[in-house]
Amino acid sequence: MKTKSLAFRQIEWWIVTLVFLIIVLVNILSAGNINHRGANHEMIGYFAKIFIPLILFLVFYLFHMVLIPKYLRNKKMGPLIFLSLLIAIFSYVIITLFSIGSKITESPFTAFYFKIMAIYMGYLVWVIFLKQVLTPPKMKDYQSYNSIRLGSIFFFLTLFLLQIDQLVHRSIAFILAFALPSILLVLIYNYFLIYKKRLSGKSKLANFYNVLLMVLFPGFFLLIAMAEGDEIPLLIGLGIGLLIQLVIIPISNLSFDKYLGMVGQIKNLSHKVEVGSANLSFLKSQINPHFLFNALNTLYGTALMENAEKTADGIQKLGDMMRFMIHENQQDQIPLKREIEYVNNYLDLQMLRFENEENLSVDFKLPPTECEGQIAPMLLIPFVENAFKHGISTKNKSWIRINLRCMKGTVHLDLVNSIHPKKTAENAKDESGIGLENVRKRLEHYYPGKYNLSTISNESEYFVHFSLQLD
Repeated sequence: MKTKSLAFRQIEWWIVTLVFLIIVLVNILSAGNINHRGANHEMIGYFAKIFIPLILFLVFYLFHMVLIPKYLRNKKMGPLIFLSLLIAIFSYVIITLFSIGSKITESPFTAFYFKIMAIYMGYLVWVIFLKQVLTPPKMKDYQSYNSIRLGSIFFFLTLFLLQIDQLVHRSIAFILAFALPSILLVLIYNYFLIYKKRLSGKSKLANFYNVLLMVLFPGFFLLIAMAEGDEIPLLIGLGIGLLIQLVIIPISNLSFDKYLGMVGQIKNLSHKVEVGSANLSFLKSQINPHFLFNALNTLYGTALMENAEKTADGIQKLGDMMRFMIHENQQDQIPLKREIEYVNNYLDLQMLRFENEENLSVDFKLPPTECEGQIAPMLLIPFVENAFKHGISTKNKSWIRINLRCMKGTVHLDLVNSIHPKKTAENAKDESGIGLENVRKRLEHYYPGKYNLSTISNESEYFVHFSLQLD
């Protein structure tokens, strides 16, 4: 009600449809009042009171649900004016013929048609005025606009009903003019004073307002019955009270439950999306910083021991990796060849670090960087990082074997590294490395049902097989 405009075109359509349906049904059921031995114009009048409302309803549909929405889409004034005049003239001629033939009007000038058109045009102008004055940014929200426009629908509809006493009995028009706003008021009363009170746990207060509503309508008609000395108004009041309690309130409560349930589901889904995005950002941030510090330490040690050539090469690779993490790592998907380039740069830097290690054997096979497809960033590198972190010992024989392949929309990684006794001071939480659990979560987020990740270990080796079907 506050955050956006209600779907008024649909609301107007259903309310007007209900009114015309009641008018047509009442006129059809009035066939018993026709004097079959009377003049032919009585029979013509009977059909006129059926077809004229149907024609007016068709005109409303063409204007309100076809021409105006089409104009709002394409902003072409010419077709709107031409078709509007064509519909107005054609419908006026037909209604006038029915009116004269049934003696609803005595002259070719059908006044009620122009009154109805004037009411409809007045409503459209009033709606434009409300949009200009009561909608954001001139107002902080849509509550005033929605409330006043909703009331305007019933006000202009009442004016319309009071102009068609030639087509429907005036008492029916008054009943409709009274019933529609009354139903709206009952719905508002029920929502704010009964339904919401009961929903917030204030059952006694809700019951009080419900009893007050039960007494209100019968009491009003009781006063009328006492003033006129007639029991019929009292019976009408009791009937209206039963209708409110047995039909309107239960149906409206079901509608409120459904609406609030949908709102709750939307809020819950929005919350889950926000939490998922926050977790994903956090997972990325966990992955990013780890290798930078190790790589910088490696380059620092290399710079002390060697001349500038290797150091420059290492710095260049590290710079490329930093650019990757700052820019491409923040994207949902990147080219697969860029992910492979990142892995290759990482391996080259690690080989600088362990180049003189006699106990270490590293064998890696990477595909050419022309591998096609897109992949979520930082899915491959955590497996390689963990192999170097847990598979290398400066005292014992160590080995790492990496085989990375891409084939027809899939990528496959097989990795084997040696296992060494863990240091007693090592943090137990760090046992699986910085990224494997994060990788599993990201795979479930981006590629549910499209990946296979299995790990096997024995006393001396740790195996990883990972395959992924790319989008």
